[in-house]
Amino acid sequence: MTTETYRDAWGIPHLRASGARELARAQGRVTARDRAWQLEVERHRAQGTSAAFLGTDAVPWDRFARRARLDDTARRCFAALVEQDPETANWVRAYVDGVNEGLAGGAAPEFSHLGLAPGHWEPWTPLGVWLATHILFAGFPAKLWREQAAEHLGEEAVGLFAADGPATAGSNGWLVSGERTTTGQALIAGDPHRFIEDPGVYQQIRLSCPEFDVVGLAVPGVPGIAHFGHTGTVAWAITNAMADYQDLYRERLRRTGAGVEALGPDGTWRRAARHTETVEVAGEEPVPVEVIETERGPVIAGGPEGLDDGTPVALSLRYPPRVTADLGFGALLPLLRARRVADVDRAFDAWAEPVNVVQAADTEGGLLHRVAGRVPVRAEANGVRPVPAWEPGHTWTGWHAMPRAGLSDGVAVMANQRGPAASLGVEFAAPHRADRITALLAGKDRWSAGDMPAIHTDTHLASATPLLDQLAALDELSPEAARVRESLLRWDRRMDAGSADAATYAALRGAVVRRFAAHPAFAALTAPPAYPEVLLPWLALVPRIGFALEHLLRAEESYGVDRAAAVRAAVEEVAAAPPAATWGEVHHLVPWRALTGPSYDSYLARFAYPAAEEPGLSGDHDCVLCTSAVPGLTDLSARGPAARYVWDLARREDSRWVVPLGASGLPGSPHHRDQLPLWLRGDLVPVVTDWNLLNKETDV
Repeated sequence: MTTETYRDAWGIPHLRASGARELARAQGRVTARDRAWQLEVERHRAQGTSAAFLGTDAVPWDRFARRARLDDTARRCFAALVEQDPETANWVRAYVDGVNEGLAGGAAPEFSHLGLAPGHWEPWTPLGVWLATHILFAGFPAKLWREQAAEHLGEEAVGLFAADGPATAGSNGWLVSGERTTTGQALIAGDPHRFIEDPGVYQQIRLSCPEFDVVGLAVPGVPGIAHFGHTGTVAWAITNAMADYQDLYRERLRRTGAGVEALGPDGTWRRAARHTETVEVAGEEPVPVEVIETERGPVIAGGPEGLDDGTPVALSLRYPPRVTADLGFGALLPLLRARRVADVDRAFDAWAEPVNVVQAADTEGGLLHRVAGRVPVRAEANGVRPVPAWEPGHTWTGWHAMPRAGLSDGVAVMANQRGPAASLGVEFAAPHRADRITALLAGKDRWSAGDMPAIHTDTHLASATPLLDQLAALDELSPEAARVRESLLRWDRRMDAGSADAATYAALRGAVVRRFAAHPAFAALTAPPAYPEVLLPWLALVPRIGFALEHLLRAEESYGVDRAAAVRAAVEEVAAAPPAATWGEVHHLVPWRALTGPSYDSYLARFAYPAAEEPGLSGDHDCVLCTSAVPGLTDLSARGPAARYVWDLARREDSRWVVPLGASGLPGSPHHRDQLPLWLRGDLVPVVTDWNLLNKETDV
């Protein structure tokens, strides 16, 4: 059967085939040709084998992936898919066949650089890629931070430090109904916030066959279009719901002559599954990994002997796909086939992980604003911190019904705030992005697709208010500090790349954060227990204070910190060595490249090196233009809008989108970074739907 590949002026693939399976095969093939090295890295990350070619930096992730049983869970989920949904299983197989064909037919320069050949994809590999990409989305390591904060500072500190954490993905999204648009049809727009990777985490693509014709943003390595798509008559988009659906259990383990046992809630010791795996490491000795699984779930930290520092505890992770053998892949084909909002709604009933807020609209006026995914019913304590596996009352007893919401004044805004998913989570993003988008949308009666970039790129920083209020209350400053103070109090609070005041504010904020972090009240939080390296970003004191600074500046409890004195010392420090730069000169984009390793430490390692080769950015963590620095640690940005989109229900061809770099993952390709200038300016690329305007590439 015939499949055809076309490209638009930006190198975005448009695929046409005679059926869904043929189209999946074509999607796998073109993805492998465009992003061979990215697919190789994702396959290894899902298997826990990336250290074999990326070296020691990748060992922490591989150890976590093995202990969390990611590859085994993907196999289980695929086996269940074969039994329960053979059509989807065969569709996934077709995609994998295409990936293997594409990898065999071409090679990325990274392979020759490292002397490697592409590996073989198994039918369950896409499920493993999905699981590895999203296993940390719910931020379960934050439970370890809450436990530490409560132990050393008291229970009130749990809420005080609640924030959209340094390694948690978020997004903006907004739905404007037809009554508020210039065309009378709905608009959906937004931008997912993730670590910016080279190549990007989203792939612009069009998939067309007699059953459906969909444009959208695919996840390389996964068939179909899950998160953001437009079929012509219905469109949908998602954000992270910030739901809590993964649990950590403190386990009591003991070794016996037969293996390992775990103490259960009924007081009985039961046999835990145990075996040893080996992580191969490029240029180093292999690393043995003991894999243990209790009735709660895989043990991801510690063992019968406790943690590496002797702390007598082990931690097991319970997450829905491991329990149910379902990753929600049964939603993917129905989404492609959707014609109306009701179809999208039914498709998302099968969604599992990650838990998302979904917005959708169709050409008949249908609108949807709901949460989708699987969240277990269990004790409230499970959501706050690790709970003892040997005590009753912490088992899962069912699944929450997913909440739904409506529109207000013809719009609905989602930005990871405490919205429709409030009952399902513990920590949410501060409301600043959601409030700002809502206010901007209220500023006009009618909106068009062309108006949306002004919202995407808004740089107003509402979270600056508490620090500026503290600054305004100071007196008897040095003349230099007084000038800094007056300049910041006149500042328009926009984190624009060309703004010197924005750079000065960031310098002041960083100095205040470091002073808070150095205070003896927080000393016990500077050295967390010996948890695995993958979990440590959630336990780092400086980022925690940086992202919770506005709460710490306003809270009744100051933990003995003289806040006025800290701000005074910080402004004097900045005045003595003012930043000789604008915000964009210090706030650079630092995309992650797989050759440096997949761990969070690889991002931090890059922060120690000049990033002059990368562009300067506008925006900040709490701006709608969310380009996240880590206050007190670095002004560089490794996270931001991984794509932008505007779905127009009046005319799909009036829709727009852009990614941070380009459609191709091949260095040297004209489409490797050709969208970067547009992304920086806030411009969008037209969505092309006329086949006559495309360049035909292949017939297969």
